[in-house]
Order: sequence, then structure tokens, then C-alpha cells
Amino acid sequence: MAEMDTSGGGGGKKGPGVKKSKKLSTRVDLTPMVDLGFLLITFFIFTTTMSQPTAMKLFLPKDAENPDDNNKAKESGALTILLGKDNNVFFYEGILAPDGSNFKSSNFTDIRKEIIRKKQTTPEKDFVVVIKATNESTYKNVIDILDEMTINVVKRYALVDISEPEDQVVKLTEGSNAAK
Repeated sequence: MAEMDTSGGGGGKKGPGVKKSKKLSTRVDLTPMVDLGFLLITFFIFTTTMSQPTAMKLFLPKDAENPDDNNKAKESGALTILLGKDNNVFFYEGILAPDGSNFKSSNFTDIRKEIIRKKQTTPEKDFVVVIKATNESTYKNVIDILDEMTINVVKRYALVDISEPEDQVVKLTEGSNAAK
């Protein structure tokens, strides 16, 4: 509420014949405005909708009668990429041959061509990339190869532990490349 202060004001000319004019000061009480503010805040808090949690779509494999068959991929559609030390990339198609004849060396600039070639020559439902990192590979290399999967729109890929024969072949190949 507003109040008017009518107490004596002063100042101005003094003397006979001069009327005194009273100066009125006003004071505004803001208590109802604070109440209104809190009512509005309460109203908006109760009437807003909370943000809905969003979840990432997760595609799980279909169940099979034999649990070992869940993770099997066709040999003809599999491309295995092995990450070595010093940004070396190795790959082979299908299953690693005992003599290592299908084991090839590459780098991060050329592996994209191999992924695209394999993707074009393999039916989409059969194409899968298996990524295996050695102990000497870096975190950056793993992220770079996962970025390649996104860039090349590879829908099926897996990050798997490297097997002992594959690790030995990688070390032998890296050793022979270092000797050159």
C-alpha cells in the first residue's frame, strides 16, 4: 500500500504574506509485490514440464538357441583390424591364415580405402568389422578407428581382445618393418 507523509515540510521563502506549501512525500510499501513475485515463481515451477530423459537406441543381437552362435559372423563378411604401436594398422579378411598370407599392413590413411572396398564387395547384412588393439596401441588409435567406423557408416563393428597368435603376427610384422 502507498502512504502519504503529511508531516511538515519546510523550505522556501519565509515572511508575511507567503503561503507555506506543504511538500508531500510518498512511500510505497513493496510487501504485496514480493508476495506476487513468489506466487508467480510458484505458479511457473508447478506448471512447467520437466525435460524427458532421452536414451540412445541400442540394437541387441537376436537370441539364438545356442548362445555361442550369437556372436558369430560370416567369414566372408568379416574384416579384422589390428592396431599396433607407432600408429601401425594391420588387417585381414575372414579368418587369419595359419601362414599369415592374408595378413596385411596399412596405416590410418589407407585403412579407409580397405573398409570402403570391403563394404562395397560384401552384402550389408554380412559385413562386420572386428577391431583388436594390442597393448602397445594408444587410446588415440582406438578413437581414430572408431571415428573411421562412423565416417564410413559401418553399422556392425566390435571392439574385441586380441588373441595370442594375432599378437605374435603383429609383433613379428612390426619387428620386420623396424629392421627395414
